[in-house]
Amino acid sequence: MTVTITVAGKGGVGKTAISAMLVDFLANLGAVLAVDADPSTNLNDALGVGVQSTVGKTREKMKDDIKDGRLRMDISKQEILNARIHESLVETDRFDLLAMGRPEGPGCYCAANHMIRFSIDKLAKSYDYVVMDCEAGLEHISRQTTQDIDFLLAVTDPTMRGLNTCVRLEQLSKEIRTNIRGGVLLVVNRLRNGLPAEFKEAVDRSGLLLFATIPEDANIADLDIKGRPLTELPFDSSFRRAVQEILYRLKIR
Repeated sequence: MTVTITVAGKGGVGKTAISAMLVDFLANLGAVLAVDADPSTNLNDALGVGVQSTVGKTREKMKDDIKDGRLRMDISKQEILNARIHESLVETDRFDLLAMGRPEGPGCYCAANHMIRFSIDKLAKSYDYVVMDCEAGLEHISRQTTQDIDFLLAVTDPTMRGLNTCVRLEQLSKEIRTNIRGGVLLVVNRLRNGLPAEFKEAVDRSGLLLFATIPEDANIADLDIKGRPLTELPFDSSFRRAVQEILYRLKIR
């Protein structure tokens, strides 16, 4: 059975770094699909792989093919989309990566998004683990890019704006879906000297489950400056150890 972990929160709080490290650890345990749901497409850089195509480009191409009559009416559009999304996969010896690409253009994409969701859910069943790095904010949660989630990691830095985004994430998840099996779990990233007292009080008032904290790690900035993937973090780095602890607490070993 596939285990799906979604990483969401305000922009700039370290979602992509956490997602990349989760992929790196889970690749030692089974087949992993990494889904980059951020239009800026940064997860591939964090993982050290290139991206040639995205689901967004596939959707646009299929829309144009339908409009211009290049798709025969007797051919299943869902089957064509399934095949094209599979062609968009970046396959490595440790994990596969699917980049969602840019958001929709003008017009209604409800039917297209429904087909994409079906295709991704079908593809995900071929993997032991799926890690989805969401774009900043709430877009992919509200659009329900994927239907089945085991754990939603709501990531914030120690700021009220980041925490408020996580509170809205939980509220939205309750409004639109009932199948986040492990619930919404708060992860506070980039701590320097533990949780500030005022911030901890705000967390307590929020009602969110404080699931994990991650200390700031200078190694990450050093790799970013050099343009190196985050998977090259030293094995004894505080960031790497903290993300590994998250998997232990999720009972994924």
